[in-house]
Amino acid sequence: MTNAVSVLVVEDEALIRMDIADQLEREGFVVFEAANADQAIIVLDAQPGVRIMFTDIDMPGSMDGLKLAAAVRHRFPPIQIIVTSGHRVVEISEMPDGSVFFGKPYRHEAVMASMRQLLSEAPPRR
Repeated sequence: MTNAVSVLVVEDEALIRMDIADQLEREGFVVFEAANADQAIIVLDAQPGVRIMFTDIDMPGSMDGLKLAAAVRHRFPPIQIIVTSGHRVVEISEMPDGSVFFGKPYRHEAVMASMRQLLSEAPPRR
């Protein structure tokens, strides 16, 4: 990627989160990490440049990934959202408009292509 784009990875399983973050960093993204929705909101408040949130659904804490996605769409509308789960398939109607779903295990190349597509469709976050 020519310009570094910031991505927030929200995943409660540390090894999975680190693997995703490493893959994204190798692709040129600036990566922030959160283990749950509460941490994710703190990161988003502190990092106004985040353009994409990649979140798992099943997480401990005050809300799951779907509720987090809805909260992010409401509070930070320009952020593009990718939702993932290894335990369920999500209907498009369960996610905020414009969101993308990947079941686990997902192909890294497919996620990268989706991120690039989402970025090409959205204005930068201010």
